[in-house]
Amino acid sequence: MTDTTVVSSTRNEGAVERYVAFWNADTAEDQRRLASVTFIDDVEYTALIGVLRGPAALMGFRTEFVDHVGSATFQARESPETHNDRARLKWEIVTGKGESFATGTDVMVIDADGLISSVTSFLDRAPEGFDPHAHH
Repeated sequence: MTDTTVVSSTRNEGAVERYVAFWNADTAEDQRRLASVTFIDDVEYTALIGVLRGPAALMGFRTEFVDHVGSATFQARESPETHNDRARLKWEIVTGKGESFATGTDVMVIDADGLISSVTSFLDRAPEGFDPHAHH
């Protein structure tokens, strides 16, 4: 393994850790702080619900989610996989009542500075009643 691979792996793992922390931030201030060290300014988040651009759009999405569902924890289902400038995170959202809300897989592109430039999010198990065609 070369030094470049080690640096890349460490950089990617750190980005994934900050990504998970971002989705779990308790306050808007914490979320803004984490967004500034996690994403590039024009990060693109692509999911069934649509394409969001910029950290503010992701913060708004999280706020809407919590307003709708209540408290929830975004957590890894297993250790993330990383290589080159990519990371794959298999995740689960658990409600404040301890119930599994949904599972999915996010694929991230991470720049040389360790910031996430794009996320493609797939639902592995959609929330009950979710209609993926309602968002196209």
